[in-house]
Amino acid sequence: MNSASELALAYLLFEWTIRLVMVVVIPLRRPPEAARSWLLLVLFLPVPALILYRMIGRAGFPAWRRERFERTATQREAIATALDSGGQDTFPLLRLARHLGGFPACDGNAVTLFTDYDATIDAMVVAIDEAETRVHLLTYIFADDRTGTKVAQALGRAKARSVDVRVLVDALGSRPWAKRSMALLAGLGIDARLVLPVRFAVLRRARSDLRNHRKLCLIDGQVGFVGSQNIVDRDFKPGIVNDELVARVEGPVVAALDTVFASDWYMETERAIAPLAIPGVAGSAILQAMPSGPDFGVPGFERLLVELVHGAAQRVAIVSPYLIPDEALLTAIKNATARGVTVDLIVSQVVDQRLVSFAQRSYYQELLEAGVRLHRYRDHLLHAKNVSIDGAIGIIGSSNADVRSFMLNAEISLILHDPDASAELAAIQQVYIDRSELLTLDGWKRRSIGARLLENLARLVSPLL
Repeated sequence: MNSASELALAYLLFEWTIRLVMVVVIPLRRPPEAARSWLLLVLFLPVPALILYRMIGRAGFPAWRRERFERTATQREAIATALDSGGQDTFPLLRLARHLGGFPACDGNAVTLFTDYDATIDAMVVAIDEAETRVHLLTYIFADDRTGTKVAQALGRAKARSVDVRVLVDALGSRPWAKRSMALLAGLGIDARLVLPVRFAVLRRARSDLRNHRKLCLIDGQVGFVGSQNIVDRDFKPGIVNDELVARVEGPVVAALDTVFASDWYMETERAIAPLAIPGVAGSAILQAMPSGPDFGVPGFERLLVELVHGAAQRVAIVSPYLIPDEALLTAIKNATARGVTVDLIVSQVVDQRLVSFAQRSYYQELLEAGVRLHRYRDHLLHAKNVSIDGAIGIIGSSNADVRSFMLNAEISLILHDPDASAELAAIQQVYIDRSELLTLDGWKRRSIGARLLENLARLVSPLL
């Protein structure tokens, strides 16, 4: 009996030791909302919380990976210097984006926006078939379905005519297809690598859920595709059809995108890719590539988005299938509506991730009460991720407006400092709105008590998603 009592006392002391230590450790360099969620978990379940914290507690990579990233800095800085045409960074927003992602805005680009899923794949295939020197493809999902096979065959044809073909595929995003997809690519002679292989271990210092969520297809360092679309059939999830937005770009900005790929390639292989000459003038658009992610040490996309919302004078439109704002973004949105800015948030009524959806819905009443116009896109999963500010500045890329994209994923954003491209993006967003249901505060308040309970519980863990 005494030994049992001593064991129980020892366990109780162990739990309280965890609680006291974590009260000090958890708030360090962590957003308050994430700290609250972790501390709540530690309070009620200290031992499971400690194990989970060891697995996913800090958004950081191991030392060897940080060292590799530092080695790629020289090439990124060289390309940034070559792209700097002088005068572009005189604007505060452009300077901020350069500070966060490393690349300046550059003139002389052409941009075309694709909203048709299959047309985007066809355009990529055409570009790959026209490649002369190299093709670089980075994607979160590469399936061996009809779409993936179509792209793989184009890559195989490029390889057969002695084009250098390199493919990076996120290991977790492509897990259901990875074995077959990698075999398909290998059979075509393509050098394809899985990014961030998943290894679960309690004592590992790196999180296994830090992912590379970028989507890039780059041809000869001259043509690039950047946006939200993966290499997978549009209806790869039963009952769900995806709608996407991808930008095809030509001109100097492609050199920055290609350098992002080269950095990611080196991170996985320790093999450097020689940069090509900066592309010549292809148009008149001022564009800026901005990578973000844990490697950069700051939540780059979040800081850019918050700054844009704070600076908006007339209208903000944010399109994101997963919308879980942190305190900074939530405050920026509320302040914008308070000073008379129209804020349109366009989300998807079709859901593919239930827990994330409940966490997202927990913010709707607060946003509606602040005066936000909240549109729920019908029929399809609106997987596109884009932002429009005052019809003058736009962002197209892979980043959602959620904590995962802010803190945990490697993402890529294409910033449109161009009135024509930004106006085209705003027109596309209006099409989204026309296909959406406008949510009203009175209507939303009529949801069931059960739904409210699930939303509130999901919100407690939303900073950990």
